[in-house]
Amino acid sequence: MRTHTSSSIAAIAAVLVFQPLAIASAQDAPPLAQDVSQDQSGEGDALQMDGEINEIIVFGARIRGQIDAPQPPILELDQEDIAAYGAGSIAELIEALGPQVSSGRGRGGSGAPVILVNGVRISSFRELRSYPPEAIERTEVFSEEVAQRFGYSPDQRVVNIILKNNYSSQRIELEYGQPFDGGFSQQEVQGTYLRIDGSSRFNVNLEWDNTSLLTEGERGVIQSDTGEAMVAGDPDPADYRSLVADSAGLEATVNWTTALGDSGNSISANATYERDDSLRLQGLDTVTLFDPVGASVVRSFNAGDPLAVDSRSNSYSAGATLNAGLGEWQITGTVDATLSDSVSRSQLALDTSDLVTAAAAGDLALDADLGSFPDAGFDEAQSETYTVNALLTARGNPILLPGGEVAVTGILGYRGNGIESFDTGSPDVVTDLDRTRWQAGLNLAIPITSRDEDFGGAIGDISINLNGALFEQSDFGTLYDVSAGLNWGIFEGLALSATYVERENSPSLTQLGAPQITTFNVPVFDFTNNETVLATVITGGNLGLEPEKQSDWKFGLNWELPFIERGTFQIEYFRNHSENVTDSFPVLTSAIEAAYPDRVTRDASGTLTGVDRRFVSFAEQDVERLQFGLNLSGQFGGGNEQGGGEGRRGGGGGGGQRDGGEATDRPAGQAARGEGRRWPRNPERMAQLRAEFCEVEPATLIARFNQALEAQANGEAPPVGADGEPLTIPPRMLQRLTGEDGRIDPERFNMMHARICSDEAGQMAGGQGGAGDGDRAGGPPGGPQARGGNRGGGPRGGGGRGFGRFGGGGGDGPPTGRWFANLQYTMDLENTVLIAPGVPVLDLLEGDALSGGGQTRHSIRARAGAFYDGFGTFLSGTYTGASRINGSGLAGSTDLFFDDFVTVNIRTFVDLGQRDELVAAIPFLKGSRIGFDVDNIFDARQRVTDSNGDTPLAYQPFLIDPRGRSFEIEFRKMF
Repeated sequence: MRTHTSSSIAAIAAVLVFQPLAIASAQDAPPLAQDVSQDQSGEGDALQMDGEINEIIVFGARIRGQIDAPQPPILELDQEDIAAYGAGSIAELIEALGPQVSSGRGRGGSGAPVILVNGVRISSFRELRSYPPEAIERTEVFSEEVAQRFGYSPDQRVVNIILKNNYSSQRIELEYGQPFDGGFSQQEVQGTYLRIDGSSRFNVNLEWDNTSLLTEGERGVIQSDTGEAMVAGDPDPADYRSLVADSAGLEATVNWTTALGDSGNSISANATYERDDSLRLQGLDTVTLFDPVGASVVRSFNAGDPLAVDSRSNSYSAGATLNAGLGEWQITGTVDATLSDSVSRSQLALDTSDLVTAAAAGDLALDADLGSFPDAGFDEAQSETYTVNALLTARGNPILLPGGEVAVTGILGYRGNGIESFDTGSPDVVTDLDRTRWQAGLNLAIPITSRDEDFGGAIGDISINLNGALFEQSDFGTLYDVSAGLNWGIFEGLALSATYVERENSPSLTQLGAPQITTFNVPVFDFTNNETVLATVITGGNLGLEPEKQSDWKFGLNWELPFIERGTFQIEYFRNHSENVTDSFPVLTSAIEAAYPDRVTRDASGTLTGVDRRFVSFAEQDVERLQFGLNLSGQFGGGNEQGGGEGRRGGGGGGGQRDGGEATDRPAGQAARGEGRRWPRNPERMAQLRAEFCEVEPATLIARFNQALEAQANGEAPPVGADGEPLTIPPRMLQRLTGEDGRIDPERFNMMHARICSDEAGQMAGGQGGAGDGDRAGGPPGGPQARGGNRGGGPRGGGGRGFGRFGGGGGDGPPTGRWFANLQYTMDLENTVLIAPGVPVLDLLEGDALSGGGQTRHSIRARAGAFYDGFGTFLSGTYTGASRINGSGLAGSTDLFFDDFVTVNIRTFVDLGQRDELVAAIPFLKGSRIGFDVDNIFDARQRVTDSNGDTPLAYQPFLIDPRGRSFEIEFRKMF
């Protein structure tokens, strides 16, 4: 809090005239302390206190649930921004955000984000993923360094989801999709119930999905030449090989959260059951027969059932979270447990030794029907795993320095997991591994200089972040994780950061002890002989893996563009060095075969017959990467409403005053560009609002509003007002008056009542008076209230159509639309791997390879979308640069060249519930939305050629991408 003195009576009068509809929104603070705006001079708002006309008191407060961190958010989304994505659930929203929420740190550069709810850790993303996006008030995305404040490692970005204080909905969603080329289809049915009452939440979600089988024969895939002599009547092996497995899944989730008293404490619990089934065909068995005169004949025929892999897995998960205040400390405890079992049955190939002997003796005719030959049986692999994670964090600000408060996070954690696996192919080997790990850590965020605290502000805001953790692990001893970071806010809108991380990681129990599974007839490209063969592939764990050590640097720049409204630009540089890197077995180049000769099997002629692809460790890997991000967003339509009241950060509504007058974390006295305080432009609507507020006793009106809240929750008609008509208070305004207990807060109501019923408000309602100071600052009338609302919301707290019309330009004027555009470009500067000491270093950017697709140097991911009056479109595209894989250079070997390519997807949707005439004709369509998506619009697939310009059989386009251009139809109904 800052206190300033002024003798400007005019400034005070301006606040009293133009402030009245800025309703407090930060639910955790007293309403008076939440009313934050700026006057035209940028000096802040004034509130007259205790008759002291010469004192101006400026209050700064964050929205309830916001994160207090020195790093500014990379991305901020408000309700209208989220609506523009057209997501059906929070899980789909996170997926749609894509590169904006994934980390570029680490070897993969695609770490899943940390998810917080209202600034608090949760036990698992399961607790939140099925919520409809309409339940979100606001979303913030922070850089990886912020994760350490919540007990996570700094290789994940942080997504903080701030939920609405009151919301209720029932949702059913139906989806059907298939490729334009046909062949298979996907179906999904999901039903969700959600109710939010302040800190209490209850959610039930049921989901079923199914994918039908697609074979290579249906796509005309050319089979590998293995010397098979096809004769009339023999089946085509392509009809017995899967491109897309036949699969189905079922999920059921229950989430429950409740407040503990009025102190803001809460406890939550969740449980989930998941089941997945799949059937994958691996072609036909191949039998070699000899005729009586000794001539060799090789034939492919249906000797019993096709070779297939039939799998089923079950998963049982439960979690709980306790969030409590202890003095000045915020204590959060989470526990999450998962038990899963899986079984995989693989059809065995026939033992052909008896057939060969019989054929040589003349006892078996070449054209014999072998369908009745005894079945070879199955190889069955079973595994059971369990995981228990418990983490206790204590967060507080116990030390005050000249630059501000020191944020301290203490961490205590436990993790227990185990795996037991068995394979009938190796009956004498049973893997039974258990691991326990205890964790203790401390994170310190220390402010050095601060403009807000008037300490060293001339050089900007500087803070350092120190983190240390020890892990005592039952199977690998003591491991450590330390990091140090520097954040420098040079001036408002420009921040630099630098972070160093050094840590040790052990291989997962899955990497150590996953069951060994043998799969027949897997297409493998042999670089040595320049051919594609059907080989036997072994997968599973490796007990010989060592712990990995990582040393990472990250430097970042975050710039809020001064010349583009709501635009940000980020630059990030990553330098990662790892030792004893655990990874899947790489693509079988000549260099890899030389490093792992015992993993490759060849016959006497040198033909590749088998590959052991169990996990391996590389001695070292170095990755150097640059990443650039550009986020833009804005609004359009709504008459003259453009650019006013917008947020600070690209990709969504940033800081600044929000719908209904929400306060933000912007330093006091600093206004957003073009932002100001404005009145609704509909005098008749304002007069109606004054009639409802000012002609009834406050106690009576509070009782009616509480009845309105109960009616919303129960789906009933609203109570009537003083004129006998139903109350028409905007839903968003009603939400702002609601306290933590789900009822009208008298203090907030009295503040709003005094403002709306003031003489100045009466003049504005009658059309008197001028525009607010936002207009003088260049912002259009209508301001933050003219945002159009979340017009696809649920019936309670969802920001329905009524608010959109009231705030979206006044009366029945044109609504306000939203648009956004995001672009991320990644350039790999270095990517090298040392397989083992004494072996040449592999340069993945210059033709050496670990994966079957080579390592591209350049990649781009782009997203853009718009939402207007219930119509929305969302475009996404990916560019993958060219790459190559070098052959051995010996006779018969070849290089492989991977062309660059672009894929573009489009998502369109229409809120049918906003089409009044349609709803009047078909009432069932109220609250419904229909969507139509097309993935890979241009049916693009990467082209792969060898040194002769030919495409190897293992890299046929349909093997790389069997789906191609496809569509999906979605119907979503909110009750």
